[in-house]
Amino acid sequence: MSTGSGGGLQDPPAEVLAEAAAAFGLLATPARLHIVWALAQGESDVTGLAERVGGTLPSVSQHLTKLKLAGLVRSRREGRRQVYLVDDPDVVTVVRLMVGQLAARAGHPSPAPVRLRELGA
Repeated sequence: MSTGSGGGLQDPPAEVLAEAAAAFGLLATPARLHIVWALAQGESDVTGLAERVGGTLPSVSQHLTKLKLAGLVRSRREGRRQVYLVDDPDVVTVVRLMVGQLAARAGHPSPAPVRLRELGA
């Protein structure tokens, strides 16, 4: 591993970079990002998510399947319903930070205030 020029930190291994790129790739669509944002606020079934994000049931279900396969969300059965929730709290932190920063830059109120303490700083 080589030492980067920014503060002496070592570059991450190639497999870590590939995993991060795959996770960012999955979140690179507004629909999936909105789904993760919604699930970060609390668990939901497909019908509730479709209503919230403005998607069709089949479309939201397909997005959830991809997010689930990647380990970003998980589901549990509640009677006949499948309830989804975020499976990786670190992803929630990244999504909240990015959306909050972009909202602030655009002059919109931050949808969820992010404090350094919440980020473990």
